[in-house]
Amino acid sequence: MAGKVEKKRAELRRKLIDLGEARITTGGIEQIRARDLAKEAGCAVGAIYNVFGDLNELVMAVNGRTFKRLGSHVVEAVNASPDATPVDTLITMGHAYLDFAMTNTHAWRTLFDLEMSTDQDVPDWYMTELEQLLGLIAKPLMRNFPDMAPADAMLMTRGLFSSIHGIVLLGLEKRISAVPTEHLERMISLILSNLGQKS
Repeated sequence: MAGKVEKKRAELRRKLIDLGEARITTGGIEQIRARDLAKEAGCAVGAIYNVFGDLNELVMAVNGRTFKRLGSHVVEAVNASPDATPVDTLITMGHAYLDFAMTNTHAWRTLFDLEMSTDQDVPDWYMTELEQLLGLIAKPLMRNFPDMAPADAMLMTRGLFSSIHGIVLLGLEKRISAVPTEHLERMISLILSNLGQKS
């Protein structure tokens, strides 16, 4: 009996993540509403909270899938040019990040729209997904700066991610401090191509 209950619970969990992913993809995090999800899933609202502690947990599960899709998109772009220099690899990664954000805007925004901070209890699996994404940046960075101390490399990795993310976010939101969308790719190339250059 317990096996059947767990199986039903796992099936409902999968269904809710699928529905949540579809809703986030088309309309963003605002589309995650318990009543609507319950209606689509054919379950009671309370059943959602038997599977997830709250709706944030459901969004995190969807974000886990988005992290994987983003990582695959970046890796696929990098693998297309296996002999690229470390800097060219970083540029390719930056362009792939921009492309993913432009073509999956709601899902990409939800990675950062979810209210979370390092002060909260963030699940290990979620931090692992984020670290794997940052690890993609760290590899070519360490090839370009082989003598950099590990602590500095970690800071620079996060700094590069923050820089490219900021460019993409401001550009896609069309903030007055941003460049027009059609120039974002060029901007990323200019910044990363001068990585490590001395004047």
